[in-house]
Amino acid sequence: MTTVLEPLTSASPLAPTRDPRDFVTPDQWEKLTGLLMRDYPFDSVMAQRVLGQGIAYLITAMECRGQGLGLGPGSIVDIGVHMMILDTVAYAEFCQKYNGGHFLHHVPDVAMKVDGSVARTAQQLARHGFLVDEPLWDADSSKCTPCRPGEDGH
Repeated sequence: MTTVLEPLTSASPLAPTRDPRDFVTPDQWEKLTGLLMRDYPFDSVMAQRVLGQGIAYLITAMECRGQGLGLGPGSIVDIGVHMMILDTVAYAEFCQKYNGGHFLHHVPDVAMKVDGSVARTAQQLARHGFLVDEPLWDADSSKCTPCRPGEDGH
């Protein structure tokens, strides 16, 4: 199942206004992009794209906490999310600061949902003011996400 994302225009109320870099320190951004380049076949541009979308996803998931939307990234964006989570001290501080003191848990399922949730999640990012890197989201929109529906976690 492929779901097409609605295009955003500069006149749209959904136009991007938030930068994922604003949610981590410059040192943390550099460290995480360096780790992505170390652990994956990414150059610095791809590492920054993946990290940026991962942060945008986490912030959006935190802002949607309690709504039961079943948000989840596809496998490419999930790499950036996991890199954030693996630096546990910084991630706990990130959750404390941006999730009202609540830890956003990682709650994966084995099976992939095939329900359009990746495309809907990308649309939520746009609604929350983030630029959606459509190729990173479209790559997985037919497979969707292994994140559990309705959870207040990733």
